Amino acid sequence: MLCPQVKKRRVLKSVEEILKIDIKPGWENGTKITFPGKGNKEQGAPADLVFVLGERPHAIFKRDRNDLVVIQKILLADALTGTSLNLTTSDGRDLTIQVTDIVKSGYELVVPNEGMPISKKPGKKENLRIKFDVICPSRLTTQQKCDLRRIQSDADY
Repeated sequence: MLCPQVKKRRVLKSVEEILKIDIKPGWENGTKITFPGKGNKEQGAPADLVFVLGERPHAIFKRDRNDLVVIQKILLADALTGTSLNLTTSDGRDLTIQVTDIVKSGYELVVPNEGMPISKKPGKKENLRIKFDVICPSRLTTQQKCDLRRIQSDADY
């Protein structure tokens, strides 16, 4: 005698629960937040629910581990004579930075404790690194060229 096959039907039960994730300042791209036992039920036991953080690019700052990097344009005259920079930090504070060194190609100014917060050390931040882009004039007069040559011949290298 043939018996009809009986298929077991899985009944899925929808459960709604609000889970709260407190994102801590300084958490890095790829950080995993796990809610044990909050996922789908697999073979009798509920699975873990895992969220993975992703970072969105910032318009001004770039993250390098826990340092923040910013590119600052500076006029050639300011690069040679010094200047004062006004920056708004990633947390919205206004910061004034004095540049007293001569800014050369590849020069980087490090401002301690103005980078990303360190999640495992509350109250501690890494560095803000300012990389300079020196803007040179597009043209000079004959007199300006002579003045620059005179200044350059008097300079110590």
